[in-house]
Amino acid sequence: MEKQQVVAKLSTETEYRAMSLAASEAQWLLYLLHDLEIPHSQPVVMFCDNQSALHIAANSVFHERTKHIEVDCHFVREKVESGILHLIYIPTTSQIADLFTKSLSPNPFQNLVGKLGMLDIHIPACGRLLKSNDIKENEEE
Repeated sequence: MEKQQVVAKLSTETEYRAMSLAASEAQWLLYLLHDLEIPHSQPVVMFCDNQSALHIAANSVFHERTKHIEVDCHFVREKVESGILHLIYIPTTSQIADLFTKSLSPNPFQNLVGKLGMLDIHIPACGRLLKSNDIKENEEE
C-alpha cells in the first residue's frame, strides 16, 4: 500500500483530488482506445456529488479559497475545457458509489442495490420467506 502524500483539509479538496485521479485514468483509457483504433468522440462523463468541486473544475479563475489546491490537481479543469470530460452533479442520495464506500441504513442501502440491478439469490422466486412448515410440506410431497 502506498503512503498518502497529501492530507486534504476539506471535503471539496478531497472530492477534487478524486476527480483528478479519475480524470487521469479516463485519459489513459482514451489513449488505449486510440491505440486499439477504437473511435471515441464523446466526452467521458464523470458524476460528482460535491457542487463546490464541480464549481472549481468549471471556473478558470483561482479564488483565495482554492489556493491551497495544488496546480497539478487542476488537470480536471483542463480536461473539461478541452472537451474530454463532462462533469455532472448527482445528489448524494443517488450516488451509487456510496453503496461500496459508506455504512448505510437499510432503506438507502436497498435503494442503491436496486439501482445496480442486483438480486438476492437466496430469496425464493415468490418473493417471501419460506416458513419451516412450508419446507416440511414440500418434502412430504
